[in-house]
Amino acid sequence: MIRLLRFIKTYRISLSFVLLLVLLQSLSDLYLPTLMADIVDQGIVKQDTNYIIRVGGFMLVIAIGGMLCAIIAAFYSSKIAVGFGRIIRGKIFSRVEKYSLHEFDTVSTASLITRTTNDTNQVQQFLIIVLRMMISAPMMCIGGIIMALSQDVPLSVVLVAVIPIIVITILIITGRAVPLFTAMQIKIDKLNLVLDEGLTGVRVIRAFDRVKHEEQRFDRANLDLTETAIKVNRTIAFLMPIMMLLLNFSTIAIVWFGSIRIDSGGMQVGSLIAFLQYAMQIMFSLIMVSMMFVMLPRAAASAKRINEVLAIEPEINDPEQPKQTHEERGYVEFKDVTFSYPGAEQPALSNISFSARPGEITAIIGGTGAGKSTLISLLPRFYDVDKGAVLVDGVDVRDLTQESLRAKIGFVPQRAVLFSGSIAENIRYGKEDASFEEIEQAARIAQASEFISGMKDGFDSIIAQGGTNVSGGQKQRLSIARALVRRPEIYIFDDSFSALDFKTDARLRAALREEIRTSTVFIVAQRVSTVMDADRIIVLDEGKIVGIGNHRELMQGSQVYREIVSSQLSMEEIA
Repeated sequence: MIRLLRFIKTYRISLSFVLLLVLLQSLSDLYLPTLMADIVDQGIVKQDTNYIIRVGGFMLVIAIGGMLCAIIAAFYSSKIAVGFGRIIRGKIFSRVEKYSLHEFDTVSTASLITRTTNDTNQVQQFLIIVLRMMISAPMMCIGGIIMALSQDVPLSVVLVAVIPIIVITILIITGRAVPLFTAMQIKIDKLNLVLDEGLTGVRVIRAFDRVKHEEQRFDRANLDLTETAIKVNRTIAFLMPIMMLLLNFSTIAIVWFGSIRIDSGGMQVGSLIAFLQYAMQIMFSLIMVSMMFVMLPRAAASAKRINEVLAIEPEINDPEQPKQTHEERGYVEFKDVTFSYPGAEQPALSNISFSARPGEITAIIGGTGAGKSTLISLLPRFYDVDKGAVLVDGVDVRDLTQESLRAKIGFVPQRAVLFSGSIAENIRYGKEDASFEEIEQAARIAQASEFISGMKDGFDSIIAQGGTNVSGGQKQRLSIARALVRRPEIYIFDDSFSALDFKTDARLRAALREEIRTSTVFIVAQRVSTVMDADRIIVLDEGKIVGIGNHRELMQGSQVYREIVSSQLSMEEIA
């Protein structure tokens, strides 16, 4: 929790102001019982009306001043806490945005969402309580003890007996609550994961008639969280009754022994009233501390989870002294590249070497698991190579900033991803300042104009979250248009034509060839018809290059390529 407080420096002036206001409010609350004792002993007992009015008016001013301090302090403490929460959410998001794909495998998406929302809210709420009570509770407790002693020392024995019992009670109950709060946050992660899978996979769930199964999964996760929440709340629920019981017994004891002291002439009535009020202030300050302790375990658990996210250092970082690329735009070279996924027994890619120039189309083909998508993921530096180097315009991609490297690349992923918003906004995602004419041209080349014009609002038509209101082929074409509007030096099409029919695929490739004639193009494909016209075809098998050349050359020299072709095309088509 303390590590997160470094983000509160922005509000140090407001924080100092809040602490000053809380201090003034506490002094006000501590001073009022003494004034009340004076009114009783000097005013009421002696029937001095002027004294009662004068001191009573002063009490009213002090009370109003304390109230104003409390209201302003509450306003600013809430403002600081909410701003603190905003900073933490921003820090988490910016750190997660820098994660490599490997780090995303370490912390699940559902857990990251929980840590950004629920965990941050827990820390934020705790900060509000701390700002209001951090000075107030200790000062009210210590100040109350001092003021109570000033009223009557022998009667303070009651407080000496009660306070240790209260402190021990708080420690025992919160000690049992800490592990339960930690477990709760983990169970919230699990619930979010089940919910996320149930919502994103709703089509598959219904298609396989697994709705009941998913309901049972959710019910199990929900019940697990509920049982833990009940257990922790049952534990915490003991705190307040015990505190109130001790408070009431203390009141009885103070009145009992105080009346004996008054009867013996060792104490005045006003002093007993003041002592009783100070005792109440001490008790309530300890209750305030107990409330902090109630929230502390969950806030501490949440803070620990937030710090875990912020402590993960991204494996892929920009170099301290980035280099500039050479004049040639889009030249790519793989030099003896080897790459392994963390924990894998065998490399995903071994000794990969080839080059690709502007104006050329390089196709990558191979069986499932051959390493095609892994190979092109190294180019935008989603992963770093274990051995060898990937060069862009003669410079190792590790010596370029990620921003400058990716600005050269138009990437169309294997799984088309669209964002909630209009079609125009999705295409403009590739180029922020793209004009409407550029968006239209990109859509036309991507063969998307026809279905866009058929929609009610055309380019202003809204895409649902995840693109669920368009087909797979339409998503792919919009994803291609998003890359085209960027006009990059390097295009990467990762199996981006798989959802298109042969006619649309042929039209799209014909339009693309004219549009990307000055760029370096990489096409990952399963269909031979998609790659037959490529200038260079790289055949992968178990992470190794087993053939490289054009279609005709590979038909003569690569057994693996011939097998792929013969499995997809008839003898007439091959001929």
